[in-house]
This record gives sequence, structure tokens and C-alpha cells, in this order.
Amino acid sequence: MLRLFFPMRTRIHSPTPRALRLLAMALRRGELVALPTETVYGLAADALNPRACRKIFSAKRRPVHDPLIVHVTGLRAAGQLAELNSAARALARKFWPGPLTLVLPRKKIVPDIVTSGQDTVALRSPAHPLARRLLHLSGRPLAAPSANPFGYISPTTAAHVQAGLGGRIRHILDGGPCPVGVESTIVDLSDPRQPCILRPGAISAQAIGAVLRKAGLPARVAVLKKKSAVRAPGLLDQHYSPHTPLTVVNRLSATQRRNADARTALIFQRRPKAGGANVFQFSRTGALPDVARQLYAELRRADLAGFKRIVAEAAPAAGGPLATAINDRLQRAAAKR
Repeated sequence: MLRLFFPMRTRIHSPTPRALRLLAMALRRGELVALPTETVYGLAADALNPRACRKIFSAKRRPVHDPLIVHVTGLRAAGQLAELNSAARALARKFWPGPLTLVLPRKKIVPDIVTSGQDTVALRSPAHPLARRLLHLSGRPLAAPSANPFGYISPTTAAHVQAGLGGRIRHILDGGPCPVGVESTIVDLSDPRQPCILRPGAISAQAIGAVLRKAGLPARVAVLKKKSAVRAPGLLDQHYSPHTPLTVVNRLSATQRRNADARTALIFQRRPKAGGANVFQFSRTGALPDVARQLYAELRRADLAGFKRIVAEAAPAAGGPLATAINDRLQRAAAKR
């Protein structure tokens, strides 16, 4: 059974050189630090310290069968934790640092708690300068799932982390809003002959296939369609969810808007012509990078506003990889508990 934390004082740190050194020391001591990445805020611990990693599960109240992503500085550090194949090297050279996670055969140095006892480990090299600075200063690979209570809406600001984990962790590094806003693409390369997208993100299957083809490798990238063993985070049917029941529709029509009562929050992809106390939007213009950046923040705003129900518009199906990622998160957020 996981030990739960007693209430503690949580401090939000500005990214000064002194604060970064202090936080790096905290990570080396086995403490938790919430830090910004380009995707969402992560709750970091020394990935080679099983006791520190157990604190992640306790603070988030996360089930131990859900493995963690490990953040590394680059390919050399990744090679200390996993068996790299030519496909992994090709993709890392193209997309790292960035929002791409690679699932690879693990080495014995990786604790079971990180991988949920599986024979693979999920690795990513983040692009956010503050995450990279802490990786370098701590000298440790950092296990870092999203810094929020398990299953709730992912955090994209330090204030979101404070709202969810305040009193459960000691340190939050404030790096401002996350510039991408949705979690990384996860590709399973445990069998490099059959690469498979486990979770969609900003990097598409087509982009991954193009890199593999150029490297003379199998370029057909499958996309996970059916439920399977949880080999990486973010694959549960119900995830990223507000407390308020959420329904996702392709488009909010004028009729639906007229018929919606005051207890229903309506979230549009782009700013509608007329507003109202129950009207929200993911973006002023509907541009998908803006929608992705604001997705979780707007779901939180609607969730905390006291409505009985939320209805949100999906991104256009033809919108490319970001639309796929946005709709994946919305569908998981709307899944019944």
C-alpha cells in the first residue's frame, strides 16, 4: 500500500539560478519537484531512486500499474536506461529535444516502480529550457508524469499544480504557461520492425514514418486502436477529466446553444459571435496550436465555475496531428467513470 503524504508547505519558486540549484539538490535528496515542460507540468523525481518514485504515486494517488515517463538529456543518457535500436536513434536525432516519447526495452538499472514491472521503459528528452536545466544540474534522469491528482485535468501552469497538489509536495518551479499544452506523442519501438503510436501528440505517425523511411527502416507506423496492456502513461480510457460531466460534440449548433440551460457550460473551438456567462472558448481564432495551449486551462475554468454539465466542441477531424491529439484528450476526459 502506498503511503499518503501529510499536509506540507508548498513553495512556488521563480526560475532564478539559486532556486534551480536548490531544486536540483532536492531532486538528488529524493524529493519531488513539479517542473514545466513544453507539453504539461511534470512531477519529477530521481528515476533511479525507487523510494523517490514511490512518492510520485503517493502524491498523485496514482495506481502503481500506470508506468512513468523518464526524462533524459538526450540519446547518450537514454542509452544508459534502455536498449536503443536504429529506429529510436533516428527518431531521437530528428525530434529530440521535443514532445516525443519512445518506449524501448529497459535496462536493469531502471527500477520496477518506474516501469510498473514491465520489460520496457518510456523515455523523452524535453525541450523546455528549465526542465533541461534541472536535468543537467541534478545529474539524474527524472521520472515525471503530469503534476496533478491522478485522472484530473493536466496542469499547464504553476497555479494549476498548486491547486491540485498544494500540501502534498514541497516544490513547484514556475516556468509560465506550457507552450504546447498537450502531452507528447508516444511511440512503441520495443519491436522496431513494428513501430506503433500508443498516444497521439503534436508529432504525427506520418512524420515518424518519413524519418524511418529516410533512415532505411520499416516506415509503416501503426496507431493503437484497441485496449491493451498499459505500456505507457495516458492510455487509460478515462483520463484528463474534469469533475463536472463532459460531453464532446463535433459542433455546437445555434439550436444547441439556444436550448442549453444556464447550468450547462458550452466550450467552443473558437470565440463565438455572442458571449454569455456559460460560454467559453479554447481559442479566439480556432487555430489549433492555440486550442492545444488553452485546452486544459479552459476545461479547468468551466469545471470550477459551478456548472452541472460541460459540452465541448471537438477539433476538426481534418486538422492534422494536433487535432487528433486534442480530440483524444477530450474523448478520454469525457469517458464515463
